[in-house]
Amino acid sequence: MQETQILIVDDEKAILHMLTTILKREEFKYIDTAYTAADALTLCQTKRYDLILLDVMLPDRSGFEICPLIRETTDAPIFFLTARSTDLDKLSGFALGADDYITKPFNPLEVVARVKAHLRRHSGKTFYQYGQIQVNTLSGEVTVNGRKVELPAQVYLLLLFFCKYPNQLFSKSQLYEKVWGEEFLGEDNTVMVHISKLREKIEDNPSKPRHLITVRGLGYKFNSDGSKHEHS
Repeated sequence: MQETQILIVDDEKAILHMLTTILKREEFKYIDTAYTAADALTLCQTKRYDLILLDVMLPDRSGFEICPLIRETTDAPIFFLTARSTDLDKLSGFALGADDYITKPFNPLEVVARVKAHLRRHSGKTFYQYGQIQVNTLSGEVTVNGRKVELPAQVYLLLLFFCKYPNQLFSKSQLYEKVWGEEFLGEDNTVMVHISKLREKIEDNPSKPRHLITVRGLGYKFNSDGSKHEHS
């Protein structure tokens, strides 16, 4: 679990400290914290997370209010943390896209157990489908518009990475370090060449990609619904 990245959003510093301490004891090494909705949104727009613990009662905007905004940038599971425990509150939370709802006061060990259980259930996903693109990780097969396409190994790994983290922005250095597993030393040609090769295989029109989007000056993201053209 050492590479799992978690964001905890709560305006109570004692809760942030408690959860951070316990999660780190359980070998979750990469944990960010935010006190406000604004800080949480900024972090979600600039980093990728595997799970988000989100307080409902924040000083600037409610967790209910920003949950849909977070959903625009990430498909990471969201657990609400809140003292609001009515059935209506819980239903509202799930309706907004939450994956779990934990009422305060809570046992922090229970929170950790729920986090582990959720990550464990979703770590072994073997099939992805985004529009006309299908990826079967058991067989290693990729089909586009119902036709099987052959991908070089590194291009396949790049596609698989994007499938795991749709709608999230990654810089060239992040992609190189995550997909190639090596330190990025400033040479971005490798990433660009593989992005181009992947577009040729999965896009109807590689010159106007709908899935693998360039965000000029920032990097790339995999648009899950294929509704947008490349940024200019």
